[in-house]
Amino acid sequence: MNLNPKAAFTITAAFVFYSALTCAQVPANSSPAYRKGMVVCAYPDAAKAGLDILKKGGNAVDAAVAVQFALAVTHPQAGNIGGGGFMVYRPAKGRPNTLDFREKAPAAASAGMYLDAKGNVIPNKSLYTHQASGIPGSVDGMVQAHQKYGRLKWAALVQPAVNLALKGFKMTKRLATDINRNDSVFKSLNPGKRYLMKDTPWQQGDTLIQQDLGETLALIRDRGRAGFYDGKVARLLIAEMQAGKGIFTLKDLQQYHSVWRKPVVGQYKSYQIITMPPPSSGGIALLQLLQSVQKYPLHRYGFNSDSTVQLMVEAERRVYADRSKYLGDPDFYKVPADSLLRPGYIAARMQTFNWDAATPSASIRPGTFAGYESDQTTHFSIVDGEGNAVSITTTLNDSFGSKIFVKGAGFLLNNEMDDFSAKPGVPNMYGLVGGKANSIQPGKRMLSCMTPTIVQKNGKLFMVVGTPGGSTIITSVFQTILNVIEFDMDMQQAVAAKRFHHQWLPDEVYTEADAINDTVKEKLTKKGYKITPRGAIGRVDGILITPNGYRGGADPRGDDTAEGW
Repeated sequence: MNLNPKAAFTITAAFVFYSALTCAQVPANSSPAYRKGMVVCAYPDAAKAGLDILKKGGNAVDAAVAVQFALAVTHPQAGNIGGGGFMVYRPAKGRPNTLDFREKAPAAASAGMYLDAKGNVIPNKSLYTHQASGIPGSVDGMVQAHQKYGRLKWAALVQPAVNLALKGFKMTKRLATDINRNDSVFKSLNPGKRYLMKDTPWQQGDTLIQQDLGETLALIRDRGRAGFYDGKVARLLIAEMQAGKGIFTLKDLQQYHSVWRKPVVGQYKSYQIITMPPPSSGGIALLQLLQSVQKYPLHRYGFNSDSTVQLMVEAERRVYADRSKYLGDPDFYKVPADSLLRPGYIAARMQTFNWDAATPSASIRPGTFAGYESDQTTHFSIVDGEGNAVSITTTLNDSFGSKIFVKGAGFLLNNEMDDFSAKPGVPNMYGLVGGKANSIQPGKRMLSCMTPTIVQKNGKLFMVVGTPGGSTIITSVFQTILNVIEFDMDMQQAVAAKRFHHQWLPDEVYTEADAINDTVKEKLTKKGYKITPRGAIGRVDGILITPNGYRGGADPRGDDTAEGW
């Protein structure tokens, strides 16, 4: 059903169709309300670790530190001390803030480091080698967050992760399956190491003990930043680099520092969106998307109707085109944030949208301004009893990062260097293309799609949300926010609802199974949209603030868990 002026007679059908979709695709709410605090993250033991910190008098940032380190033990696919990420923080009183603990390129990095003699990208060099790793930022990020906003002692926040590593925890079926699936790769890339490897397949309920990782975490517990960026762990990390012809050095480690940045803030109707600035592309892109669709009656169109899908896809097409040219590390490149978010610019970008036919991506280029010349991540959302809120997305990039472990230290190296543009116009592992703004330079932070976000309504906390998913992160957060605001879903329904995704190039609409029905698919196909089915899109974890308390949404696509009290 297309609700443009030429087809106004289908409005009645829209309500019937929307009701049917809602019943068929959105699970009933099963999330209780809590008033003293809530943690939603990717693994049950990590969620419990964060909630225990809240119960001991810690605030949302304290709990976030505990969850970050606990996920490094229990969710090795993306939880990490060898990666990096972003934090959006909204205090109950005071101004919001964001922390950029994204990885950085080593001093020896260069624009052509992944190209052969003919200038072609060398397959997998930016993915599964020691040269794929950027300088890790997670430990420094947690130290800085705690120093600025934490309440409890540092050691108390890291201890739960130490316990999980040394005493072990019970594996879920999904974790066992993921590790088994990567067993042959782990063995081929890690001669002489046995981390996550054994002679027989892992089973649900097995206890996973990680001795070396536990000892590494104990040093971080006792020495803070120096426990990772100096001393024994640093020496082991550099020895691993040298053994694999990696390029970062002890000096690179010691010179790494996270950066506090001013949040990107914008409006969607009566809601204020607080999100991450560059080098995350997520915040600017999310605001562009929301502002591109806000004048349209999405509520009337209905959840995942043909009009809703078409409108959102056309907005995504234009926003991802802009992302390819204009977004990068602001310390190296002047990001035109004001121009990209100017209402007149966004409206002009949508003027070429035609209800009657798809706009070919080949005809869409990044916009122009007068006077102007990154699937494995994890997210967690936390709110404490005082109303302090934290939204953190953190990553190794690919699942299990580069799949290379640091011998003697027990943690995985990231492969974030793939998030740079190895060569203009050549897609990375997520199919994203980029140019000069995201070229490789020493000390530069690679562009990211991570979109940790906090939403306010009338100045009061309304929602905390974010997700993993590589290039699908931005669109998954976009859809989840609209699910709540426009389609009247609660948090659990909003994160569980089926999703779709478009990113300009390739020119395809990716859909989860049953995300759109056959009638919608047929209408969109006739207009020129290529519908491509794929597996799960994102794993959104969110918290909605309701009159009855905090309600969590833990994505059923993973082992994600909501804990509250």
